[in-house]
Amino acid sequence: QVQLVESGGGLVQAGGSLRLSCTASGSIFSINAMGWYRQAPGKQRELVASITSGSSTNYADFVKGRFTISRDNAKNTVYLQMNSLKPEDTAVYYCNVNIVRLRPVNYWGQGTQVTISS
Repeated sequence: QVQLVESGGGLVQAGGSLRLSCTASGSIFSINAMGWYRQAPGKQRELVASITSGSSTNYADFVKGRFTISRDNAKNTVYLQMNSLKPEDTAVYYCNVNIVRLRPVNYWGQGTQVTISS
């Protein structure tokens, strides 16, 4: 059994910052890539940022220079530091973690709401 628990969402004004966290727990042999996705109302879920086991990062163009993804392997946790937030960043943010048990499997967090007011 594997669980992903997200935290850190909320309501902030445009220009503000938030930090999201996602911690994996349970029967985990190792963790490969970790990432954050978001889904706004009426839109498809889209990749925000990802980080490999070797800490190589990848960002969507719309967050480059504003968001930073990082991970703490000792804590099985991935973070998303979000700065200079815009109203268009409003969405439910989901973490996605590729966890190796008997084989690699993708797991999703429950989602955390991020709302940016103008």
